[in-house]
Amino acid sequence: MVRVLRGIWKTPDLRNKILITFGILIVFRIAAHIPVPGVDINSLRKLFEGNQLLGLLDLFSGGTLFNFSIVALGLNPYINASIIMQLLGMVLPKLEELQKEGEYGRQKINQYTRMLTIPLSVVQAYGVLVFLTKSGGGVLTNISALETITIIITMTGGTIFLMWLGEQISEFGLGNGISIIIFAGIVGRIPVTIGQTISIFDPRNIINLVWILVLGLIVIAAIVFINEGHRRILVQYARRIRGNRLYGGQTTHLPLRVNQAGVIPIIFAVSIILFPGMLATFLASSTVSFVANAAVSVRSFFNNTTYYSAIYFLLVVFFTYFYTQVTFNPTKISDEIKKYGGFIPGIRPGRYTADYLSFILNRITLVGGIFLGVIAILPFIVTEITNVKTLALGGTGLLIVVSVVLETTKQLESMIIMRSYEGFLER
Repeated sequence: MVRVLRGIWKTPDLRNKILITFGILIVFRIAAHIPVPGVDINSLRKLFEGNQLLGLLDLFSGGTLFNFSIVALGLNPYINASIIMQLLGMVLPKLEELQKEGEYGRQKINQYTRMLTIPLSVVQAYGVLVFLTKSGGGVLTNISALETITIIITMTGGTIFLMWLGEQISEFGLGNGISIIIFAGIVGRIPVTIGQTISIFDPRNIINLVWILVLGLIVIAAIVFINEGHRRILVQYARRIRGNRLYGGQTTHLPLRVNQAGVIPIIFAVSIILFPGMLATFLASSTVSFVANAAVSVRSFFNNTTYYSAIYFLLVVFFTYFYTQVTFNPTKISDEIKKYGGFIPGIRPGRYTADYLSFILNRITLVGGIFLGVIAILPFIVTEITNVKTLALGGTGLLIVVSVVLETTKQLESMIIMRSYEGFLER
């Protein structure tokens, strides 16, 4: 391992990529600690400590919402815009054509995603301000219309700035920039979490802390196992003669991943499950008694850990199936296999192949969906069992961290192998 790290450091371009990535992350962490004016940070942190769903939203913002910094929205609007563009690509023929046009199409879709990020940032910034104003606790009080507009513009600019930083990492640094920034935000919260745990440490909870750490190691191993798990479908290609040349006759595998959707279903589920609670908080102060009473009932319902954990779990499983069906089209894959003279042994080409792929995909997606659902509600379960709220095992955070580490490691390994071959050719 030391020899590999020494080799990476001696390679100028790899060393520059690592230094650029660390430099951009330092800029991100500095921006994450510049607060928006007019916000009582202590009241805001108390609000987040009492609401785990808000803590989960802070997780996807890269830990910036907890400080209500100038980049408080994080990359949530950009992630949502990317998901929307990906879904629209399955519906709008023009976007689907762009997806097939290689580098040019990718650049155009990225441009549309950036443009869509701006209005989404404005809407989300206003929604966060309304929620914090209506939630009480003195987080935001007596802000004027001009101050509201200023804060919205600041938060929107912060998201655009983070989006630019992520693109710089992707282009000049190491790994996927958006994932790296979210990863840095989660890791940056670890010292704060440990400090909070030590400050209220109770010797009676020492056994619970040990169980949390052991369970964390088990969850990390499970995430690696599921992320790397896939079902390999054997595909054979018939031999074809064109002129004097023989083509085909080879055997390959079509990998179907267990976790085909990644962390996207959890993002969908968080967006859906947060909306009723925020809307209820906004309507709880309504002058219409019926509306106010209904809003209070809805808010009480979602404050019940058992109820919203169950809904959260079901939403994650549902969106796992939904997103997998959107991104993986068995009919299209079957047509591609048939087009190049391939077939699955024992399965007729065409519709039968598509049905077979759908059957296999539904079975492994069920496992992936249940796994993501358990990961999503794991903090609530651990908190209820151990009564340790400051060091709740963030399954989603671990999922993101482990996934980013695996992805970046694979990219780094491919770069090392490529440069090893380049060095061999130079000799």
